Amino acid sequence: MAQTMKDILNRMLNHERLSRNEMKQILVGITQSEYPNEQITALLTALQMRGVTVDELLGFRDGILETGVPVPLHCERYIDVVGTGGDRKNTFNISTTSCFVIAGAGYKVAKHGNYAATSTSGASNVIAQHGVKFTDNIDQLNRCMDECGIVYLHAQLFARAMKFVGPIRKALQFPTIFNLLGPLVNPSQPSCQLLGVANLDQMRLYQQVYQRLGIDYGIVNSIDGYDEISLTGDFKVTTNHYERIFSPADLGFKAAQPEELVAGATEQEAKEIFDAVLENRALPAQKNIVLANAAFGIQVLERGAISIEECIAKARESIDNGNALRTFQRFVELNS
Repeated sequence: MAQTMKDILNRMLNHERLSRNEMKQILVGITQSEYPNEQITALLTALQMRGVTVDELLGFRDGILETGVPVPLHCERYIDVVGTGGDRKNTFNISTTSCFVIAGAGYKVAKHGNYAATSTSGASNVIAQHGVKFTDNIDQLNRCMDECGIVYLHAQLFARAMKFVGPIRKALQFPTIFNLLGPLVNPSQPSCQLLGVANLDQMRLYQQVYQRLGIDYGIVNSIDGYDEISLTGDFKVTTNHYERIFSPADLGFKAAQPEELVAGATEQEAKEIFDAVLENRALPAQKNIVLANAAFGIQVLERGAISIEECIAKARESIDNGNALRTFQRFVELNS
């Protein structure tokens, strides 16, 4: 490397920005154990204090994808529905449930996820609770996509760089650039994404990132701080096609109460809510929240060409006619 980490850190102290390629090379260097932990800690802290730029975020993304395991899926158009996490609301598995509703409506989904960081149950927790075994076998993943329209990509099997920074991130105990990267490093690199963010600053950052990546996106934020459409109040949606604030009533839904979204205290309680939604026996608020998130995902897949009301109808039919549940049951069969 032309620059040493000492040079990089001196530039950071001068409030300089790093290029996309420089950040990529640093990430690759981290995976080759080129830098002592103290220097990596200093870099992550400096980035966090100054604020991460779009180029810096994209550079680390490039490095994670280059040093990780790629997942070439044999289908053109599919979506990932994911939240940044960190809203500390301990909601049930809204994104993951929405993914199976979208797949049940006849679309393709590649869900990227991990174990919970700040809530009772992450995507990987709720899926593992059903006896699913995670895999990085490309043939098996493609077969699953062909047969039930959805694959699950457990992050730890693909992003090899993350294990090099795990202990540092744990020791730092504050969010770093790596917290922003989770939604951007799906190893199959989907051309569509629905992302929930916890605040409007993140919404602007990811909007610029998606525009640079050239993908179809929807970014959602509930004004009261949820990193998904919570229906507890107004929420903002930004896509390739529009930016607007919705109320639950705009979609024909009643406002939800915060306690209706909670995952419970155990993984088993979170699993029970997930199952109840797919089996169409959940609380009305729980079902409506999944319908809303699934609908905006469907609208992204449809390139904004159909109304949100039509997308809600498609999501509702997926649950009501049992397709979402059958899709999940087939998914479990193929992956157990």
